[in-house]
Amino acid sequence: MSSYLYRDVNKVTTNILQRMHDEDEKIAMLTAYDYSTAKLLDMAGIDVILVGDSAANVMAGYKTTLPITLNEMIYHASSVVRAVERALVVVDLPFGTYQGNSKEALNSAVRIMKESGADAVKLEGGVEVSESIDRILSAGIPVMGHLGLMPQSINKFGTYAVRAKDDKEADKILKDVQILEKHGCFAVVLEKIPALLAKTITESVAIPTIGIGAGPHVSGQVLVFHDMVGVTQQFSPRFLRRYHNLSEEIISAVSNYIDDVKRADFPNDKESY
Repeated sequence: MSSYLYRDVNKVTTNILQRMHDEDEKIAMLTAYDYSTAKLLDMAGIDVILVGDSAANVMAGYKTTLPITLNEMIYHASSVVRAVERALVVVDLPFGTYQGNSKEALNSAVRIMKESGADAVKLEGGVEVSESIDRILSAGIPVMGHLGLMPQSINKFGTYAVRAKDDKEADKILKDVQILEKHGCFAVVLEKIPALLAKTITESVAIPTIGIGAGPHVSGQVLVFHDMVGVTQQFSPRFLRRYHNLSEEIISAVSNYIDDVKRADFPNDKESY
């Protein structure tokens, strides 16, 4: 079976993702927060672009994802949507815009969809956010879930260590995934959980599972783009595979530019009018 059954589709939709899952084609997902990066990812054939609240870390320099606002997420999402033709664009609902208030959750999701033109939203949590999921779905807005390590709850967890290593938490995550499926989520991200648990979860539901630090037995994978290409170097968890070292190349290019300017070598005659 070809590993690119749906490479030539004009637009990836939630229905296409379900078909990929059903036909054992892995789903490739990366983050993007700006027009230029999103354009390149879309040209490369990425299936899903996540406008993640990780923008708080890699774009704004915050230590957690908590500070980023809904307005900032809409700005990043709008930039990405203007670049994308094929990929499904999913946008994170930021911290404080959906927890504990389903009406606010709906309003936040509607703003993202109307003002950015995105295809879907993503939120963290299980049974605790089921009412918010119901309200968002009632407006026809697709919802992706997120379980396991949930960065918006870092102050509750107190650590970025692997989740669900004990039976109690593993059982809760398994039940929460099934709740998310029952309430209508089209997919769920599983972050930093044991590979065997991710396998059990994936086999227990019919919707796609997207792993980040969840092993190979899931429907697809997601990484933060800046980590994957080596723009950021401070973050090196076990699950991260660096496909490039752009930080070295960028620093080298800038150093060469500085030298050429200082030596009055740039611009030369051919580069002048």
